[in-house]
Amino acid sequence: MVNAITAELGRDQVTVIQHDSYYYDRSYVPPPERLHINYDHPDALETSLLVQHLKTLRSNRSVGIPIYDFAAHSRLEGTVTAQPRKAVIVEGILVLAEPELRGMMDIKVFVDTDSDLRIIRRMSRDINERGRTVESVVEQYLKTVRPMHLEFVEPSKRHAHIIIPEGGHNLVAVDMLITKIRSVIEESPNH
Repeated sequence: MVNAITAELGRDQVTVIQHDSYYYDRSYVPPPERLHINYDHPDALETSLLVQHLKTLRSNRSVGIPIYDFAAHSRLEGTVTAQPRKAVIVEGILVLAEPELRGMMDIKVFVDTDSDLRIIRRMSRDINERGRTVESVVEQYLKTVRPMHLEFVEPSKRHAHIIIPEGGHNLVAVDMLITKIRSVIEESPNH
């Protein structure tokens, strides 16, 4: 969905920031112990740094987004530069669970995906991209992913202006969202 939005509006108009880039660095924790950290709780993310970065972008200055290594559960050296643009999309399943982030958003969107699709996507990603085993993905899903979804992600839906079923496959909703973002961009004082 985000790719469709940025392609339609123009990559020179939109900055996309992944909330997942802001996981705390766990390099100080011995690697075997990192596997037992609950990465699905909002406290696993350095949201205060993301908020600071959004404020900096709003003041028309670039920021250095952390680079997170999901396989090692730690941040890498260096950052990726994000430029201030007319629109900033903050992508992540926990963004609406964070009051300070919500307060900074002009449009709050919740992408509603069936639980079976979520687990299949997670399984595929974690095995293929992060070198995980089926057993470790299932264990994490039952221990933290599902409980945190029920405690934080699902309830955050009530804060959304727009709830999009079927995610990026819902072309009508994507088109409506693009139209709304365009109108916000045109109404902004920096336009």
